[in-house]
Amino acid sequence: MTHDPIKVSIQKLAGQSDIPLPDYQTEHAAGMDLHAAVPADAPVTLAPGQIALIPCGFAMAVPVGFEAQVRPRSGLAAKHGITMINGPGTIDADYRGEVKVPLINLGSVPFEVTRHMRIAQMLILPVPKTQWIEVSELPPTSRGEGGFGHTGR
Repeated sequence: MTHDPIKVSIQKLAGQSDIPLPDYQTEHAAGMDLHAAVPADAPVTLAPGQIALIPCGFAMAVPVGFEAQVRPRSGLAAKHGITMINGPGTIDADYRGEVKVPLINLGSVPFEVTRHMRIAQMLILPVPKTQWIEVSELPPTSRGEGGFGHTGR
C-alpha cells in the first residue's frame, strides 16, 4: 500500500547550505534522519549525564492536521547511550523556528556530536483533533482499571 507524499515546506537556515535535508536512508524506512548543524570547528561534547540542544539547520511548516515526531536513533542509543531526553518529541504545525534535538548522554564516556552527524529521526504523522464527550459511566472492558504491569512480567 502506497500513499501520496505529504508536502512540507522547508527552509535551510543561513550558513547551513551544506547540511542535508531530512531524508530516508533506505527504501522502506519510516523515519527521515536529521543531521547536526553544529559548527564544524566547534563540535558539541556531551559528558555522561549531560543534555544539549543540537540544531538541525532548518525550519519547516508542518501542515495543519499533522505533527513532526522526532525520535532517537537506535544505533546511537545502543552503541553510545545517546538518546533524546523527551523522545519522542513533537513539532507542532504552527512552529516556525529551527528544528533542534535535545540529546542526552546516558553512556559512561563523553560523546562528540559533529557537523553532519545523523542524530535523530523524524516522521510526519496525522494528528486527529479530539472532541470530548462527557459521560456518567464508561463502557466496561475485561481489563477494567488494571494498569502499570498488572499482567505480570
